[in-house]
Amino acid sequence: MNQQNPIPNIPAISWNRPIGLDWDKPYTVRYSSNIDDGPWHGMPLGGFGAGATGRSPRGDFNLWHLDGGEHIYQNLPACQFSVFEETKGQKQAYALSTELPTDGSLSAWQWYPREKAGLKTGTYHALYPRSWFVYENVFTAQLSCEQFSPILAGNYQETSYPIAIFEWTAHNPTDEAITLSIMLSWQNTVGWFTNSVKTPEVRVRDDGSPVYEYKPRWGESTDNFNLLVEDFHRIGCTMTKLSIADEPAEGEGQMAIATFINAGMEVFYHTRWNPTGTGEDIWHYFALDGSLIDEENELPATEGEQIGVAISVRFTIRPGKNRKIPFFLVWDLPVTDFGNGVSYYRRYTDFYGRNGKNAWSMIRTAMKHYQTWRENIEAWQNPILQREDLPNWLKMALLNELYDLTSGGTIWAAASDSAPYGQFAVLECLDYRWYESLDVRLYGSFGLLILWPELEKSVLVAFARAVSTADDTLRIIGYNQVSAVRKVAGATPHDLGAPNEHPWEMTNYTSYQDCNQWKDLSSDFVLQVYRDFLLTGADDYEFLWQSWSAITETLAYLKGFDKDNDGIPENEGAPDQTFDDWQLRGVSAYCGGLWLAALEAAIAIGKVLIEHPREIPYYPPKGFYSEVDKNSVDAINNQVYLYQGWLKKGLPIYQEKLWNGEYYRLDSESNSEVVMADQLSGQFYAKLLNLEDIVPAECALSALKTVYNSCFKNFHNGKFGAANGVLPDGSPENPNATHPLEVWTGINFGLAAFMVQIGMKKEALEITEVVVGQIYENGLQFRTPEAITVMGTFRASHYLRAMAIWAIYLVIEAKR
Repeated sequence: MNQQNPIPNIPAISWNRPIGLDWDKPYTVRYSSNIDDGPWHGMPLGGFGAGATGRSPRGDFNLWHLDGGEHIYQNLPACQFSVFEETKGQKQAYALSTELPTDGSLSAWQWYPREKAGLKTGTYHALYPRSWFVYENVFTAQLSCEQFSPILAGNYQETSYPIAIFEWTAHNPTDEAITLSIMLSWQNTVGWFTNSVKTPEVRVRDDGSPVYEYKPRWGESTDNFNLLVEDFHRIGCTMTKLSIADEPAEGEGQMAIATFINAGMEVFYHTRWNPTGTGEDIWHYFALDGSLIDEENELPATEGEQIGVAISVRFTIRPGKNRKIPFFLVWDLPVTDFGNGVSYYRRYTDFYGRNGKNAWSMIRTAMKHYQTWRENIEAWQNPILQREDLPNWLKMALLNELYDLTSGGTIWAAASDSAPYGQFAVLECLDYRWYESLDVRLYGSFGLLILWPELEKSVLVAFARAVSTADDTLRIIGYNQVSAVRKVAGATPHDLGAPNEHPWEMTNYTSYQDCNQWKDLSSDFVLQVYRDFLLTGADDYEFLWQSWSAITETLAYLKGFDKDNDGIPENEGAPDQTFDDWQLRGVSAYCGGLWLAALEAAIAIGKVLIEHPREIPYYPPKGFYSEVDKNSVDAINNQVYLYQGWLKKGLPIYQEKLWNGEYYRLDSESNSEVVMADQLSGQFYAKLLNLEDIVPAECALSALKTVYNSCFKNFHNGKFGAANGVLPDGSPENPNATHPLEVWTGINFGLAAFMVQIGMKKEALEITEVVVGQIYENGLQFRTPEAITVMGTFRASHYLRAMAIWAIYLVIEAKR
């Protein structure tokens, strides 16, 4: 008998878990106001900015990020794969989720068991953007399903497609023929994914963060209808709505499922069944012989009615043979609404049009190219997977942490003359729903920079445009209840806005702190601009020119906080930096170091611009520098000279005020003995960008060794990762503190990158492995939080900063 290997080539390093296996004690949310969906998260499917769905390790589709920037977590049982098998006269059929509906629906269906005869019934594997279900000990046939979307590094077209591919592999290991039927059922949800509250009220949550009401039109299916489509060797069902016009509203458009028609197999369909009933209308036939009744019914849903579609593929496998059966899921929901009547077309509409009637065109594309897409995914990932100098757990986490680019509330707008690759943004997280928080992306943008650099630079261009803008709207600051204006001209904004307003145009959405007073944002901006220029070829001079005015303006703004004119702006006691519950006073190691590194970066940028005059005329903001003033060699030379003066004055002050012989003090005025894990972020960036050290190399090494011992090894014996700030013996300065005693995933990864950079690779990987374990062993996978605690709690899931793990890869790569 032919013993071909039936299992797809699943990389051994993929994250895996038995299908349906419960977590003994998954981490729970620290604050009740934060989102806690529980541990059942799997790899998301969908292109960047196209919306996403997710299928968990128990087999249910439960994540619905199809409305830009919004979060819905709910099992939709009718959206499911099912398998019928007949062998030796014995029949069985299962819907392949171990999670039964909780509302009593689909009671006629047989649901997949978590275990059978004491054995596990399969394994879920994930290595973004691919995941696999391997089914065991239930069916006689050996079955697996690979699922993926065309997420391709360096690609700005297919990566935006709202397409999911599911390729089934079946193998007959017996001496007799096996008949199988695989069914994909789906519910028509067109029209659901938009906010029914068109002017949502913004309120301040108990943690001081602004939130707004979101009520999707979940279950509102009136006038939805389904169509059978047969197209040469393709067959499937499209789902749409009667009201769809050539200019659809948000949530309107089409969805479709499809498969091939091939010799040696039969395809059945049912275009209108009741997904909220018992499910008998399709299960009776499917469980009997794997068929459906081929009912074609285009009748629209009446008020309160739900409708679904289903297609099944029945085939017989001879002994020892394999069969591959692909299914395809697409959605064409071209519009994303924001506040005040603002809407954008999604990036994929640049390739498929904007009328919301192109689902079948996507099906045809997917069927033609899906195998090439998978090969291209393997091609960009294999150089990482084959690295012998990287541990397997690191390779796994590198790729899986990219999930947030799909399901992190991502928006990617259609291209324009000013944005040839479109405008792009990812939420800080689902709890803090505003885009591209600059202090967070200082760490979390490395993956985007390395793999999709044009999207990365587009975000910085948006920040550059925003620096000179002002918004005098008064708001109450959540931290201390004082009133402050939203955006001061010259201040680098904290974020690029929120889904309920106008992203990219209305910035500084967060109001927990007055971010106009923050002492790290201006430096963060300058460092990221130079980083993106330097690490993407050091030849995009136009990108530097687009940023130069903003750089000079925001550095001048931040210098205004240098009250004693010692060359370094002082922190002012209120939490005025990324650790926004942690007070710093005077010159701080964190903000002061970033400032000095930013000055070095600005000097380097100025010298580049002098050597490469702008080819395209520059039009500065009204009332700001004239073109001649700003772009002349003399003007740039003057700025460089100014920054050199600030730097010369500030460097010795930083050392004198903060170095204690072992590590850098938290700040110059609080008299704290705390060892801050991220005290030398500025030095890390200086070395990353080939700039002069801002502290002596021996001091940096001593400080990092102290951080390793105090914040990691002495903090609960290194079981959780490095705490943000503790006393040298690992104990808390204040047992009631919040941020100092949390382990921040992204800060730990940034710290590890710095350790690799300075020659502490062993210690870096030790810390990183612990934090990766915290995420993937405690039910936090594909919802990585900002912070974890020793109490088994977390804060702020789906967090952007965690993609800082790519900084580790970047530094290791640079040292090869």
